[in-house]
Amino acid sequence: MSDFAGMEELLQDFLMEAGELLSQVDNKLVELEKRPSDKDLLNDIFRGFHTIKGGAGFLNVDALVSLCHRTENLFDKLRNGELTLNPELMDSILAATGSVRTMFDALSQKVLPSAADPALIAALEAALNGQPVPAKAAPAPRAAAPAPLAALAAEPAGAAEEDINWDALHAVLTGAPVPPPAVAAPVSPPGAATHEEPALGAAPAAQHPAPVQDLPTPSRAATAAGAPVQNLQKETTIRIDTARLDQVLNLSGEIGLTKNRIANLKTQILHGAQDQGTLKALDLAVSQLDLLVSDLQNAVMKTRMQPIGRLFQKYPRLARDLARQLGKDVELVITGEETELDKTMIEDLNDPLVHLVRNAVDHGVELPEERAASNKPSKAIVTLTASQVGDHIYIEISDDGKGMRPDVIRRKAVEKGIIDGETANGLDDRQSLQLVFLPGFSTKDEISSVSGRGVGMDVVKTNIGKLNGKVDVLSVPGQGSTFTISLPLTLAILPVLVVRLNTQSFAVPLSMVREIIPIRVEEVQRVSGRATMVVRDEVLPVRSLARLLGWEPRQAPAFGVLMHAADSTFILAVDGFVGRDDVVIKPLSDIKPKGVAGATLSGDGSIVLVLDMEELLSEMPAESAHNLFARI
Repeated sequence: MSDFAGMEELLQDFLMEAGELLSQVDNKLVELEKRPSDKDLLNDIFRGFHTIKGGAGFLNVDALVSLCHRTENLFDKLRNGELTLNPELMDSILAATGSVRTMFDALSQKVLPSAADPALIAALEAALNGQPVPAKAAPAPRAAAPAPLAALAAEPAGAAEEDINWDALHAVLTGAPVPPPAVAAPVSPPGAATHEEPALGAAPAAQHPAPVQDLPTPSRAATAAGAPVQNLQKETTIRIDTARLDQVLNLSGEIGLTKNRIANLKTQILHGAQDQGTLKALDLAVSQLDLLVSDLQNAVMKTRMQPIGRLFQKYPRLARDLARQLGKDVELVITGEETELDKTMIEDLNDPLVHLVRNAVDHGVELPEERAASNKPSKAIVTLTASQVGDHIYIEISDDGKGMRPDVIRRKAVEKGIIDGETANGLDDRQSLQLVFLPGFSTKDEISSVSGRGVGMDVVKTNIGKLNGKVDVLSVPGQGSTFTISLPLTLAILPVLVVRLNTQSFAVPLSMVREIIPIRVEEVQRVSGRATMVVRDEVLPVRSLARLLGWEPRQAPAFGVLMHAADSTFILAVDGFVGRDDVVIKPLSDIKPKGVAGATLSGDGSIVLVLDMEELLSEMPAESAHNLFARI
């Protein structure tokens, strides 16, 4: 039987509010480390722990009350000047927030959490008594920083690259401090298991001595009896501004009134009312209904939109913990937190962004001594930015670190057998950078439990692709790298241009369409055997939709759609157009044809396939002018 029988609703409310409050406390702790004497921050953090303690006390969660009470007392002394904040004390405080989050995980399973790690309690008690924070005798070694996808540039040949440090990632997702690798852990032979939980990898091998002492962190033994370490269920609730709900309610009422009006006019027409006034009134009512439904659709979509800052607030703690573990001085600068994105997409963005932010901190930026040798400031800057441009959201993760060298990437890709030498020689620098997203790409020669398998950036690109998004990278050796993610505002509705091929209709994303032009035989020219047209002094390739789909053209195309996909601009040759529309894409069950993103219904009830143009273009070489007009 649940420990919280009859209190499920109160428990869920507490977890939602306390979880958000704890995330805010984490971010304020990172800021406090930069401004340890800031009274406002100290008071805010004190109130945060006090509020969490109050809710836990109402639910009779004694372990959580006890931990929050000690941390609250600690901040009371800090704000009154009785204690001075130092790095070791901050490590213990952050370990306490990690333990609090672990207890939240237990509560989410409706189980009373176990008490916090005795080592953590001892550290807090020592701080309260004015004693030094206890630490292990040997300092924790700094984790190896394998050569990165985001730092290939300045690395010598054979530099290492890590896919994902799963222990660090797990700690971040659960809110716990990043665990340092154990000093006395024996080295396992290649391929041997080095951890108890199959889902989590071992920490990387130690290389450099760490500048900080080992931290007291909640032990797994302390949490195993109480609850799972991590709650993997997606959040199914959403907070909505009441003003948006009021708008939905008002529009629903107006639609109901308009529906009644149409029903009344229908009855009149069925009884023989065919006069001009009745028909005009029906036309007006239908137009009004169309407008209201469109407004309602937009209003409902806005209820799904959430500020992306709710996702970004996790990353200052991630950046801080990794930087401290690796002995780096890194500041994460976040802008555009107010940018709104579909709630479902925000959840699916978490894993790719965790990897990219971690990649920038762990791999992109150099150690302080390396930055000093390059005449750079000791503090590295990692920037996370979100912005909306049109109907797309752009997220950038940039660093001012080493950058990547295209020649190193090309050489490693050839060595791994991902591409051949001839292909590598034909790639420019930007195309070479794209190789980091290919499956199996790695710069490490030997496979270990955590690196060398080449699944890091490949997974990031795959996950972004599932959101109908794209990820790109730009890098300047010695200056840093920037990863840019572009996403549609929502996955629920897609603006499309419906084109016609023979008697079949197809939809292409409107975001790729620039203009529509007529195609005349005399204007099509052969350039290297390929069909091209000159549009405003620019020579553009002409691609036949029929050929892309594997159909035999029945007639010469009459129109062209000037489109922009990835880094290329081309003209898509079609037979005609149906028009612009906003469609709801439905996936095709048990089948995924090449180049088809999904299907939708047209106004007349017929099925329209929504095309994935980038996939189609990647499957088919450029069309020759002879083939394009073979049926003329």
